[in-house]
Amino acid sequence: MLKIVPMEKRIYYHDTDAGGVVYYANYLKYLEEARTVFMEEKGIPITSMHTEGFLYAVRKCDITYKSPARYGEMIVCVTALKEITAAQIIFTQSIREKESNRLIVKAEIALVSLTPDFKPTQISENIKSKLIS
Repeated sequence: MLKIVPMEKRIYYHDTDAGGVVYYANYLKYLEEARTVFMEEKGIPITSMHTEGFLYAVRKCDITYKSPARYGEMIVCVTALKEITAAQIIFTQSIREKESNRLIVKAEIALVSLTPDFKPTQISENIKSKLIS
């Protein structure tokens, strides 16, 4: 069964643009925060990945904006693991308005595992086993 991890977030004034809606680039921050929560829920804090000598970078981001979020709304960012390859972790993510369940954003994000000198490398078995558990 696919494990999903939700993260709730309130939209503040500083998140919005002159039109009163969330500035489009801020959704990337929300998705990043939600992936961090997902990893932590799986017992993989970002610091532990660094301790193991691995870095992770976004290799691909496919995002579709469906509806704007506005000041004062509560949003729910959901992250699910889609696939793990030798050197990539691929997530599906969505952001919905909490009260109405209105879809705001859907995305697929691929992270690549890197060595400290930014060369692609295999994902450690320790991290893989925690991700799929």
